[in-house]
Amino acid sequence: MKLLWGDIHNHCGITYGYGSLKNALERAKSHLDFCAVTGHAMWPDIPDRTEETAFVVDFHQAGFEKLRAHWDEVAAQLAACNSKELVTFQAYEMHSSEYGDHHIVSPSDSLPLIYRDSPAQLKEDCKVPALTVCHHIAYTPGYRGINWDKFDETVTPLIEVCSKHGCGMSETAPYPYYHNMGPRDSRNTVYEGLRRGYHFGFVGSTDHHAGFPGSYGDGKMAVWAEEKTRESIWQAMLARRTYAVTGDRIECEFSVNGAPMGSILSPDDDAPRRIEYRVKGCYKLDKVVIFKNLRPIHIDEGLMLFPSPDDNHYKLRIEMGWGNNKTDLFRWLGNVTVENGSILSVEPCFRGRSVLAPSSTNTDGFDDVNDIDSKLLEVSAQRASWQCFSVKNVSPLHPLTSSVILELEGSPETQLTIDVNGHRQTLTVKQLMEGGYSAHMKPYHSQAFKVHPIFTETEYSVSGTLTDDTHGGKDFYHMEVYQANGSCAFVTPVYFG
Repeated sequence: MKLLWGDIHNHCGITYGYGSLKNALERAKSHLDFCAVTGHAMWPDIPDRTEETAFVVDFHQAGFEKLRAHWDEVAAQLAACNSKELVTFQAYEMHSSEYGDHHIVSPSDSLPLIYRDSPAQLKEDCKVPALTVCHHIAYTPGYRGINWDKFDETVTPLIEVCSKHGCGMSETAPYPYYHNMGPRDSRNTVYEGLRRGYHFGFVGSTDHHAGFPGSYGDGKMAVWAEEKTRESIWQAMLARRTYAVTGDRIECEFSVNGAPMGSILSPDDDAPRRIEYRVKGCYKLDKVVIFKNLRPIHIDEGLMLFPSPDDNHYKLRIEMGWGNNKTDLFRWLGNVTVENGSILSVEPCFRGRSVLAPSSTNTDGFDDVNDIDSKLLEVSAQRASWQCFSVKNVSPLHPLTSSVILELEGSPETQLTIDVNGHRQTLTVKQLMEGGYSAHMKPYHSQAFKVHPIFTETEYSVSGTLTDDTHGGKDFYHMEVYQANGSCAFVTPVYFG
């Protein structure tokens, strides 16, 4: 199986978003394995138009009409982009106060744009292979959060558990909802759906509205697929071999009795259940929790993970941003050269300019909003170079920084020469294990970059096996991963019954 990364729910100027479809697909190709770019298509129970609701109703209706007028060319452009570099899917979105917002996703380039009142009708009447995904589920019932009373897992086998809206896993999960659509509601969380006995896979997506699929920090989707093809990824979705991350690409494997995440097994009251898991993070782990029926049965504490003298694998994060540039993109050019060691991989954690929805003063298409050079990253065994862009952080608690994460092989004596926008410094792995550093571009209110402390493999990786002898009936097991930098992973359960 291959671990692949994608975003099947994001927007651009094909409806009421920003940025061109061409640029969105270029952004996706630069750092994702698969994607869909999702047009807003319908809202069957949209509120009546009044003086108070006029702006909301009008910009939605204008967006829906824009997609209707250009659907054939949008679908053709997505189809033409499907390749070994980037696997694409067709998709569009249905708002609903009654059912909750869903997007339909299909591997067929013949997916028709049709209008129905429910996700089930939409899936059935499109007459091509398709599934629906419910997103930002934890909003108040009737306010476009999920309706578990009308949920159908045969129509909606995947639930988007995190996105730019926040995390809908539970009432106490990180990343609460703070969009103007309202707060989280316990009745509409992932945990509530699991309590009711539904089977579904977890996914993350950005719900980004400015043509940057996979924009860092908004949510991404992982699949375990046989190969990087549309059919193989589609089969992985149907089998629920999926999980969600909020930011970093945390590698997760999870199985019960040899069956991978998303499996539905027959209950067996006599046989013990063997749980196997492996986590490889991108920063120091905080904790890894194994749950049975939403109760923790095993916890690996990050405080217990210390560097080992035998470690020869490391991860180093270089983060760029800050400053006061609200509108203009600030360009970063960086590189790292390694002596007496090697670079195994580099993970790009790049963000697009952040937009969630139009405002009454800002409704233009801005086709060039994230029109940036697609050659963002080059990597060899001894050198990595990159370019990325940043704007001012939304607030002191809401970052818009971009990063790269280097995975290295070497020793404490391995030497790293780090150059970011001409600020050059040479340090050993040992020195970076003791602490990182930062530098500014100007004397005051300046863009800056931060070289984080380096972490060893024993600090960001853990694996294990445990046996549950106290089973009985329709149980389910899932895993949640928390890193010290706030990134999380939520792994689809293995279900019994």
